[in-house]
Amino acid sequence: MKIVKICILLVAFSLGSCQKYLDVIPDNLATIDNAFAMRNVAERYLFTCYSWMPYHNFIGGNPAFFGGQELWPIPSNAEVAWGLPLGRQNAQSPITNYWDGTNNGRSMYQGIRDCNIFLENIDRVPDMEDYEKDRWRAEVKFLKAYYHFWLFRMYGPIELIDESLPIDADIDEIRGKRRPVDECVDFIVNLLDEAIPLLPEIIESEASEMGRITQPIALSVKATVLVTAASPLFNGNADYANFVDKDGEHLFNPTYDASKWERAAIACKEAIDACHDVGFKLYEYEQSLGQTRISDTTRIQMSIRNSVTERWNPEVIWGNTNSIMSQVPLTPRSWDPARSHNAVQGQYAPPLKMVEMFYTDKGLPLDEDKTYDFAGRFNLRNAGHDDRYNIKEGYTTVGLHFNRENRFYASIGFDGGIWYGQGRLDDNNPFYIMSKAGQISAMTISEAYSSTSYWPKKLINPQNVLEQSSYTQRWYPWPVIRLADLYLLYAEALNESQGPDAPDVQEYLNRVRTRVGLPTVADAYTLYAKQPDKFKTQEGMRDIIRNERRNELALEGKQYWDLRRWKIAHEELSTPIVGWSLTDQDAQNFYRKITLFQPTFLHRDYLWPISEQTLLRNDRLVQNPGW
Repeated sequence: MKIVKICILLVAFSLGSCQKYLDVIPDNLATIDNAFAMRNVAERYLFTCYSWMPYHNFIGGNPAFFGGQELWPIPSNAEVAWGLPLGRQNAQSPITNYWDGTNNGRSMYQGIRDCNIFLENIDRVPDMEDYEKDRWRAEVKFLKAYYHFWLFRMYGPIELIDESLPIDADIDEIRGKRRPVDECVDFIVNLLDEAIPLLPEIIESEASEMGRITQPIALSVKATVLVTAASPLFNGNADYANFVDKDGEHLFNPTYDASKWERAAIACKEAIDACHDVGFKLYEYEQSLGQTRISDTTRIQMSIRNSVTERWNPEVIWGNTNSIMSQVPLTPRSWDPARSHNAVQGQYAPPLKMVEMFYTDKGLPLDEDKTYDFAGRFNLRNAGHDDRYNIKEGYTTVGLHFNRENRFYASIGFDGGIWYGQGRLDDNNPFYIMSKAGQISAMTISEAYSSTSYWPKKLINPQNVLEQSSYTQRWYPWPVIRLADLYLLYAEALNESQGPDAPDVQEYLNRVRTRVGLPTVADAYTLYAKQPDKFKTQEGMRDIIRNERRNELALEGKQYWDLRRWKIAHEELSTPIVGWSLTDQDAQNFYRKITLFQPTFLHRDYLWPISEQTLLRNDRLVQNPGW
């Protein structure tokens, strides 16, 4: 770690809006003494600790969107993180480098350093009550834990920085070592355990404090940490049996430990109970007074979309106000010839494999549903009256778009697909996409189009309105953790620790499925599956839970981390990126599969490279295998 002088000359930031509340950096703080001389200045330092929060919403700074291949850009508007699936990650100048804070990464270690300075000095503030100091201290301990976790999830064994270094520290103090995986996990969890009792259960002052850390947030992050630690990448991974530091200390324990799943399941249930106690629940859309009555199909899909885009809805456990979602790059250029094509860009596209990932309307993967015409899914069909809430009646599109679950229609915009909202709240006359060559959402200019002819509808607030020459967005903080995510983590941990017969495994899976209009796991497999007993085995249930996570959390930046911790990323992320033939007008030619790229995820990609410059500065560090 490089020494940074304790002399802070940072830019002042306005407290004028909720979305900027935590993105505040202290100004004119020449010394640490001044920084903690009074409450209002110390509060700015608290917000500085928050300001290092990783980019959750920024497609170019959150490696999960491109790294997990949930979105694919057009070349002219590609961000740095696109280099991950292109195989451009490297040790000379790492992409989205969160260790050092370069190439669209924020320096987590600088954030940790600020947290340590805060923790070491908060007691010096004279005009504060002890209870408030305790709360602020707990918030910063959480942030310190989360920044370590962000690094751990990317790099594996990391340096653990528990205190700030003095200016006159000698060279041996400066040069830290990477610590073994299990020690990293215990360090992070211990910080969270110290913070949790002193955090508020809920935010009382929503206007001024939304986005600050609460007990449910900290408990949910603890559950996420422990599920990650129990997963195959970090639990008994023999691939790293010989990964040692320069003193010969092993950084991975190659022996599988089943108790890690038990610990994770307990943490998940504690988090769920804490969330329920303060009113968190799965979001269900309710029509507003005077709104035209909508169909049950549209209502369910609005529940799915708004669980992400409706700010502070009862399902969002943690909304990051430092990550406000801009939807301009995601939105199709138009639904209506009378409306502007220039205010939106629609340049980040889900690949075809994301489209095929969603279930049939029976709640099963396409190739496992005996009632679904899997072989004929690429044949053309005309939408009938019964399809009108999902596909424009009479429109010709590909069979893949028919008879799918509500999460598909709520998450993916496609040629002929209904797009409810955006100023037209009547599902008898909604907007719909037309994206064949020459149509309003097609590739008409080189800087703004979908490379696959699909759009991430789930991330676009239904209350946005595309006007004649403008686009009005309803912003929302990025939902880092939703209750559905926590339910599925709990089901996973229980299946791994107790097997599929544990009552809560299906209970919490079915809570998620019921909200989106699907039959229960048992009914779906017993009635419609080619392998009706699949859900009765631990291996089969493991596959079901993984599929459920990928569908429920699609486009939310979870898939990348999940595929890595499950140790199946080298299989899933080495399949082609495919879209449709954008330059064709007639349906027969338009619906030809075009391979855009053939990515390769290597085993070395499970752990990110540390910059060679960092290794030169600290010769006690070792590089990750393969780099």
